[in-house]
Formats: sequence, structure tokens, C-alpha cells
Amino acid sequence: MIKKCLFPAAGYGTRFLPATKAIPKEMLPIVNKPLIQYGVEEAIEAGMDTMAIITGRGKRAIEDHFDISYELENQIKGTPKEHLLDDIRILVENYTFTYTRQKKMKGLGHAVLVGETLIGNESFGVVLADDLCEGEKKGVLAQMVELYRKFRCSIVAVMEVPKESISKYGVVSAKEIEEGIYMVNDMVEKPPANKAPSNLAVIGRYILTPDIFRILEKTPPGTGGEIQLTDALRVQAKRNMVIAYKFKGKRFDCGSVEGFVEATNYFYKKFKHNTHNTKSKG
Repeated sequence: MIKKCLFPAAGYGTRFLPATKAIPKEMLPIVNKPLIQYGVEEAIEAGMDTMAIITGRGKRAIEDHFDISYELENQIKGTPKEHLLDDIRILVENYTFTYTRQKKMKGLGHAVLVGETLIGNESFGVVLADDLCEGEKKGVLAQMVELYRKFRCSIVAVMEVPKESISKYGVVSAKEIEEGIYMVNDMVEKPPANKAPSNLAVIGRYILTPDIFRILEKTPPGTGGEIQLTDALRVQAKRNMVIAYKFKGKRFDCGSVEGFVEATNYFYKKFKHNTHNTKSKG
């Protein structure tokens, strides 16, 4: 039903300098996979088959990753390491990757608008690779697609955050209509803790209906002088309907060093467990 997923990936990743001087932050590895590949796999699990990636200068490594490397394939063909390419081969051979560039960094809302040329007139998912998510039983995007089938409107993933962290996020003012499902009345981008309408913060998973593009075209720069997706969603919430969904699962803020290390430790334990099980079966 929803076939395309947008990946805004044009940011500079300044919090990880100097590592991100020449390497896109989306390509930083969590154990043995780059951040963006986790997001792509989550989108595929949700039934999406076309990945629309917004890149910028210095981001060619993303395109190279989701492509065939004949030299590498030839080098390890027939060796015990060949199987290490199995996962990425499946992605490259079975799914579509499209790209366009965001020439100026004007905010998340602008990045989404730039993606219209890749998305067209249909509802679509959005994944911010910085937010690495692991859902309970099924991925966060897959949970949201189920919700979209019911409500047919834009959906934002939210989580409860402590008061001292609220100013880092877009925050929703919303009424709970079912357990963990909220009707959004308003949204505020990075409010001071004492002015936040709730403790429900938006994280980097969205399903957006295509009318968001026309709203973004008319959205003036907001917080930080950037075009904020939050501001466009506010308009959408007042005109039609926007749902906030308290997803079931874990989220790691891999845009921060602390979150990146936490995610690495968590996924390393899983990796080690899976490797041990594979060896045992062998």
C-alpha cells in the first residue's frame, strides 16, 4: 500500500567530527552495518520497495553502498567471507534506490519537499537514520503502516521523554483516542521545558500523505531559520488529521555519541548471540 520510503540524508553530522568529515554520518557502522541500512531493512519489513534518498555533497558512499561492487565481489568470491555480502546483495538486487540532492541545508521540511520528485502523489514513509529503532514483534514502520490502513492520514511516531530533554524535540499536544494512539491538536518544535504541551516527543519515523508537499511549499522558516516539518504537520493537523503513535519498541539516538555507543553495545550483544547460534547449528 505504501511503497516508497524517504531518507533525508544530506546533513553534515557535525556532532561526529572529524569522523564525518569524509564519511556520511548515515554510513557510520553499528557493529557490521551502516545506520542507513538498518533503516532500509525496517522500511522493507513494512512492505516498501523503493528507497528515495536525499543526499548532498560528500555523500556518494551511500550510493556506492547500495550498488554492486564488482571488484570486492570478485576478490572474495569462493572464500569463507563471501556470505558477509549476502544481506546487502539481497537489497541491491530486489529493491529500488533513487537519489536526489538537497543543495542547501534548509531543514527537515525542506529535505522532504526536495523528495517530492522521487515520491510523486502518494503517501510515503520517512526514516531518519539517526534514530535507530527496534520494534517489539514487528518494526516501528510496520506498526505505523497498520495504523495508516485504519486512519488514512499522516502519522508521527512519538515517545515519552524526560522534562530535561524535551527541548531537543518536536512535541505534540494531543488527545488519546485509543491506547497509545493520539489525535494531534498542535505541535511545537523544540519548546522550552516549561512551555512544552506534553512529554510526547516526535522521533524520526513518519508516514506522510502527499498534501504535505503543498503545505511545505508555503511553510516559512521556523526554529533555527529552517523549514520545519513540524510546522507543516501543525497545518495538516488543523486542516485534516494527524495521528501520533506511541510505538512499541526501542529507539537509540545515534545522532549523539552517547546514543551511538548505547546502540553499538545493544546490537553487538545481539550480533554475538546470533553468531554463536549460527556456529552451534553448523
